[in-house]
Amino acid sequence: MTSQHFFIDGPSGQLEAAITLPSGECRGIALVAHPHPLHGGTMDNKVVTTLARTFSRLGLAVFRLNFRGVGQSAGEFDHGIGETDDMLALADHARREQGNLPITLAGFSFGGYVQTRMLERIEVHRLILVAPAVKRFEVGAVPTDTLVIHGEQDEVVPLTDVLDWARPQNLPLTVVPGAGHFFHGQLTLLARIVNNACLRLL
Repeated sequence: MTSQHFFIDGPSGQLEAAITLPSGECRGIALVAHPHPLHGGTMDNKVVTTLARTFSRLGLAVFRLNFRGVGQSAGEFDHGIGETDDMLALADHARREQGNLPITLAGFSFGGYVQTRMLERIEVHRLILVAPAVKRFEVGAVPTDTLVIHGEQDEVVPLTDVLDWARPQNLPLTVVPGAGHFFHGQLTLLARIVNNACLRLL
């Protein structure tokens, strides 16, 4: 995956970001959000980069950033509130660069919480949540076509918690047998699940 790093002006100062472009025609925009900043989460997390690589192969221009206080991004952790504003700044930049293309939001763990907050702020073509941090944050209801992928043996966000969150919404989950929170040894399968789900919509 070849990515170009750049900086944008965010609400709390400079934000470090990256773009990965498809090899052919650009069919849409993907914004990918990383896990918890205070627990080592960055835009170079292997789940995040797996998602970015998958979306790029599907023909999407993929944008990701380091939330405030991470890497070379200015500011301090803001419990998902300011991080939503960071992601909105990235969305605005993506639209300026790529035009008014359909936007796919994807988030891993804490990043999934941020992306659910984005639903109230921008028009979204598709939402993809990997190991969403339900109960740790107030993750609200999501569209019925949201793709939720979770590891059977997630040691950070128990599968039972996600089922309790999904059940009132009648929202199906894709469970990866034997996978933990970080999908060690299962990234190829994760990519295939996302690829197959997105192909049906492109």
